[in-house]
Amino acid sequence: MREGIANTYQQLLSENPGWKADIGGLLLNQISPVEADGIEVPFSETEIYTALMGMNGDKALGPDGFTVAFWQNSWEIVKEDMLGLFKEFHDQPISLLGGLYKLLAKVLANRLKKVIGKVISPDQNAFIKGRQILDGSLITNEVIDAWQKRGEKGIVCKLDIEKAYDIINWQFLLKVMQKMGFGSKWIGWIWNCISTVKYSVLVNGVPAGFFSSTKGLRQGDPLSPTYLSWAWKGGGWVLDMAAEIGCRVGQLPTVYLGLPLGAPNRAVSVWDGVEERMRRRLALWKRQYLSKGGRITLIKSTLASISLYQMSVFRMPKSVARRIEKLQRDFLWGGANGGRGALEKVLEAKYGKEELGWRTRKANGAFGVGVWKEILKESTWCWENMGFKVGKGNRIRFWTDLWCGDNVLSQGFPNLFSMAAHRNVTVEECWDQNMGQGGWNLG
Repeated sequence: MREGIANTYQQLLSENPGWKADIGGLLLNQISPVEADGIEVPFSETEIYTALMGMNGDKALGPDGFTVAFWQNSWEIVKEDMLGLFKEFHDQPISLLGGLYKLLAKVLANRLKKVIGKVISPDQNAFIKGRQILDGSLITNEVIDAWQKRGEKGIVCKLDIEKAYDIINWQFLLKVMQKMGFGSKWIGWIWNCISTVKYSVLVNGVPAGFFSSTKGLRQGDPLSPTYLSWAWKGGGWVLDMAAEIGCRVGQLPTVYLGLPLGAPNRAVSVWDGVEERMRRRLALWKRQYLSKGGRITLIKSTLASISLYQMSVFRMPKSVARRIEKLQRDFLWGGANGGRGALEKVLEAKYGKEELGWRTRKANGAFGVGVWKEILKESTWCWENMGFKVGKGNRIRFWTDLWCGDNVLSQGFPNLFSMAAHRNVTVEECWDQNMGQGGWNLG
């Protein structure tokens, strides 16, 4: 089994022979010859030291058994040896392993930052300093909103690259760099970085296999995001091909970069995915016996952060915020299977339980403070002379609370309830003021 798993990953990272796209006719942005020479100068002690001290020293051990923190704390001792290795790499590229390769990649990435802005187009937002991936979603939503308001038609092409890092063709990447004006020395350095890597696969914590790859990039390498950006620069021809062969026609709203696209900003439905992800997490956690402290930690560290990404672009409606808050409360105080929590059991044991929950109609036995006891003595008269009014309806569930008639609507109209898209909506959310004098909107 171990050998089979290792062979599977080796095949995944092996290039298949066959036809490859020719990018000879592509016009890509280029760096100047002066800039190309500037990133090929000999490595200085200052830039090596700066890159080393800017790395996270607490990462896992490399294959050589040393952490980055070891090299940081031993700089004065190993400095001359490191400078010698970098000089040797500059003159004739050699293969570096573990923490030393990470340091080399960091130094090269720092040099690349000086020119990367010239060859990456303004419409590419990921992996570039000063740009945010959220910009892509914001701009796209603004464009679609403008189309919809003006009644214009347009085409949105959404491309999803499967296993983007694993399928990068090395020769394609080198040709793109050459078209961008990078020199032969720099291209040789990059070739040495991507072609000398070897992989092992952890099977039950034990490494299996030790094989070379012929395609793909290492995730976590400081240079890999830039490689991916370069490779995609040569993928513009895919758009032309898509127009020729025809593409699947979808409809709005959809999802782009993990965020809703083309949906009304205030629509409650755009948050269904967030709630669903929370429910899936809770379904897994409820199978475990977690302490109250453990539940609080999971709520703060995981549940509370699920909605943050979407909140950076869309404003969360109050009704959605209340539902999410209820999910968190139920998980914190509920039982292992979402049933009765500790608080309910304590209240029932102290005050008893009848039709009205823990607020019983009869004041008998040891019933807590005297004021509450006297109030409950008059509860029968109180309930006989009390009426029920919905009010705003922002705290009453349309389908599952008893507010209309003698039964909850989900039981009185089970077929309608089974077809309802949103089963946790409140009465307020179902009442549409825009329908004449007002009316029910269950869509």
